[in-house]
Amino acid sequence: MFCPRCGQEQISNETRFCSRCGFLMAGVGELIANAGNTALTSTGSAKPDTARKRGLKQGLFIFLLTFLVVPIVSILTIWANVEPFGVAISAILLFVGGLLRMAYAMLFESTEPTGKTIEQTVYQTAHGILNKKQDQNALPPQQSIPTSSYMPPTHGNWRDTNDLEPSSVTDHTTKLLQKDKQK
Repeated sequence: MFCPRCGQEQISNETRFCSRCGFLMAGVGELIANAGNTALTSTGSAKPDTARKRGLKQGLFIFLLTFLVVPIVSILTIWANVEPFGVAISAILLFVGGLLRMAYAMLFESTEPTGKTIEQTVYQTAHGILNKKQDQNALPPQQSIPTSSYMPPTHGNWRDTNDLEPSSVTDHTTKLLQKDKQK
């Protein structure tokens, strides 16, 4: 996997930040695995469902689940030879729960097709905050010195370091004493 900002190859797909530029790499692995699609992007649907429509579908599913779960629970109750409290509870919860979910969707949920779910809103808000923090706390841009700016050593005996050796301490002290005598 490569960093989308600077192109640095990452050692692992679980890397959280780019080692060169500090880019947050949290969702890059998921994007690569899904060929650029995230879980929140629509995959081919021309018109997204509204929140109300999703709520009605969920309520209908719960309501219809009554006709599957209640017979199974009643068969298990007869087989175990116990009181039929489980049948009554499952019938009431699923039947009334499905109807209540549909009523809630009709009364309170948005009919706008662009209406976002709570999860999408939280994700986009958190993503925006992370991008702001990333820009504020990001590492500085990469700074490198190209090899063309380095100059080759000058001609001559570049190994001669006699000029770099410090003079002795006594020479310096002697010069200072000579200056004091002249004054």
